[in-house]
Amino acid sequence: MKKFLILLLLLVSGVTLRAQEYRVDSLRTSEVDSTLVGRSILSVLGGGVTVNQSPSMRAAFDRYLAGNAAKKMSGYRIRVYFDNGQSARNRSEAIARSISYSFPGIGVYRTFASPNFKVSVGDFRTKDEALKVYQALKATYPTALILKETINYPR
Repeated sequence: MKKFLILLLLLVSGVTLRAQEYRVDSLRTSEVDSTLVGRSILSVLGGGVTVNQSPSMRAAFDRYLAGNAAKKMSGYRIRVYFDNGQSARNRSEAIARSISYSFPGIGVYRTFASPNFKVSVGDFRTKDEALKVYQALKATYPTALILKETINYPR
């Protein structure tokens, strides 16, 4: 009887440990970053997830996000263009359109600080998030660089 209880205890603890390992691994592989703007976190977690939430809770969360939309915070952006030549204005517009088309959902910011036109991409909270998009951009924009800037509050 003792052996049976010990075996049962080991079996139950092994199943519990495996469940915890699976949960930790699944959390690592489904990290959410600010490049998922406008998408639900449930779409990242996959099928089979059901959330029962009252409409008033969802409305409160939406109000919270809307109230913070104007806030700024420290973060990272990727500078893909910086120039002051005669065609800099047209070139910066073309680059901004191209990136908006290639990376929908990621903010593209075209600014002018006399005499330079700049195009920056993203509102990344961490440098790691910025690196993921930077890897995709550096083939097309080899002079791209990651800069610490004031970014918009994530939505």
